Formats: sequence, C-alpha cells, structure tokens
Amino acid sequence: MLELKHVTKTFNKGTVNEKVALDDISLTLEDGDFVTVIGGNGAGKSTMLNMISGVYPVDRGQIVLDGNDITHLSEPKRARYLGRVFQDPMLGTAADMQIEENLALAARRGQRRGLSWNVTREERELFRERLASLGLGLEDRMGDKVGLLSGGQRQALTLLMATIKQPDVLLLDEHTAALDPKTAKLVLGITERIVGDAHLTTLMVTHNMHDAIRLGNRLIMMDTGRIIYDVRGEEKARLTVPELLQKFEEASGGELDNDRMLLG
Repeated sequence: MLELKHVTKTFNKGTVNEKVALDDISLTLEDGDFVTVIGGNGAGKSTMLNMISGVYPVDRGQIVLDGNDITHLSEPKRARYLGRVFQDPMLGTAADMQIEENLALAARRGQRRGLSWNVTREERELFRERLASLGLGLEDRMGDKVGLLSGGQRQALTLLMATIKQPDVLLLDEHTAALDPKTAKLVLGITERIVGDAHLTTLMVTHNMHDAIRLGNRLIMMDTGRIIYDVRGEEKARLTVPELLQKFEEASGGELDNDRMLLG
C-alpha cells in the first residue's frame, strides 16, 4: 500500500544548523497494517509523516502509494488519498463552522466545488450516523460551531473527518498527546474501532510505549532519522516496556532521551 524507498531529508543543508532528519529510510506497509511509531526527541517520526503528506520535498528517494509514484505530487493532491490527525486538537477543523459543515468539507474532499455549501439530507443522515458511533452526543449538536467543543470532542471529530472517505493511508501524529489521560483513552478507543472496522492502513506516532505495544500489528522504533527496530505479530504482542527500552539501547548504542516516553 505504501512504500518509502531510501528517503533522505536534510534541513538547513550546508549551514551550521544542518540537521539530517531522515537518513536513507526504507519502509513498506501492507494493506491494513496498523503500525505504531516510537522514538526519542528528533528521531524523525513527524518528519516521516510530513514527507508522506508532501509537506517537504524529498532530497533523495521515492514514495509510492498503492503502486503510484507520489514523490513529486503536491500536498493538496496527496490529501485526497491521505487522512491525517495532528497533535493539536485545534488543527484539522474550522472553529467558526458548524460540525456538519466541517464534515461536509471532509466528505467532499477531492470533488469539484460548486457555489452552494448546503448540506444535503443524505449527507446529514450519514453524518448523524457517524457522529452517533463516537458515543459523545455530537449527533444532536450538528448545528453547533466546532469552536464550542472540548479538545477531546474536537479531536474525535477530526478523526472522523480524516476517515470519512476511507483514505488509502491514515497518519496519526501523536493525536492524543495534548489530551488528559481519560480523554486520550477515549480517543484511542475510537481510533482503534475506526481503524479496525474500516481496515485502514495506519501509521500512528506515539510517545506512549504501552500504547505502542498494545495497538496495531507492527511497531517501528526510530532514532536519528533511521529505523532501528521493526517488530510485528506475536513477537510484538509479547513485548514489555523494559524490553522495548533495552531494544532501543542495543540498537542505538545509547539511552532513550525522551521524558514523555519514560514517564508515560
């Protein structure tokens, strides 16, 4: 479904601030893979998602989605194939628009837009059904402005918007990190249900090692722009947090430098 072939990205090249963000990364995701991504500060996790999304051009390498080379495709053109949820709940939605209007924008992504923004009756029925599945009561508030929602409600809505057209790949960039533990657990549960029901190919960056082990069928660990550990299936399911820390030290040659991961 998704292939990264020898992707390299260096920021501020040729200056004192030069930083190799991705160092010859190669990664293949099969259809339906749910991959959790962990690593220390500056490991290249978010940069990898940005490269897949087209935020930055690659210095070298190739990105292939469902057999099509998208390496030089613009970010807006890639958006029709990708769903993405960011760490900040304020991103991904329009605060001054109604819940149903936000969903209509997401549902019409990639379509030619006319002069009318009216939500059709068929769309409204679909949105009510999808919102009800979240279990947050938002199906009875479709006329409310999104800016009135809590962070957790807004992130759940963003997740629904990102998946309403069943993207080829779903990218989750620490999408629960800004939420309190109770709300984060709720949003993760919704994530697990949506990904599982739709069989979505997913890359989820997380700082929580327990979640990284528990969720998905595969786990990759990154350090200094490289993938240093890749585990899946039963071997992943048997992992413990101490073992994961030991794997990091063995593969990277140093201790993990990420307070959020260690405290989590």
